[in-house]
Amino acid sequence: MRLLPCGAHALLVELDSAAAVQAVHATLRAAGLPEVLDLVPAARTVLVEVRPGAGLAGVRAVLETLDEREPPALGRDVLLPVVYDGPDLDLVARTAGLSTAEVVELHTGAAYTVAFCGFAPGFGYLTGLPEALRQPRLDSPRERVPAGSVGLAGEYTGAYPRASPGGWRLIGRTAATLFDVDRDPPALLAPGDRVRFQAQSR
Repeated sequence: MRLLPCGAHALLVELDSAAAVQAVHATLRAAGLPEVLDLVPAARTVLVEVRPGAGLAGVRAVLETLDEREPPALGRDVLLPVVYDGPDLDLVARTAGLSTAEVVELHTGAAYTVAFCGFAPGFGYLTGLPEALRQPRLDSPRERVPAGSVGLAGEYTGAYPRASPGGWRLIGRTAATLFDVDRDPPALLAPGDRVRFQAQSR
């Protein structure tokens, strides 16, 4: 863990893994420090913003007690229904040396955590993808990925909240509304949420 000042009222915590990021984020959220205004997890960092004048001593003290093996369980349980008919399902199966049915079984059998959000409003990067399904992005990204597309890339899986360019391997689609400006909160997924995928027929 590396702690870097980030302006006058923030600290950037650099970490070695997505699991460590989740542990730091969950531990600081659970601590409920009144001076903390915002926590922003990313792939290998957590940005901690505090009230002007509050100082960072409390944040540092909490980080000294961090136990990455047993972080607090925070967030909600979210079930996403998926029709597994994505254009890259066969490619993922061939690359993994599996049948398409085995890909679906592995993807739906795993428990995921929203590590962080980004790329587009409502896009959650989910960790927990089985090792057998971890594959690189497409060599040539698509100019338009339909909203609701469920894909995977590297150690992450996730669903596109709106139509956009993208290079993830698409294995299915969900009808869930992942981002709605008229909903409170607008994003269905938030860091720390626990996610499962459920296979549905067409």
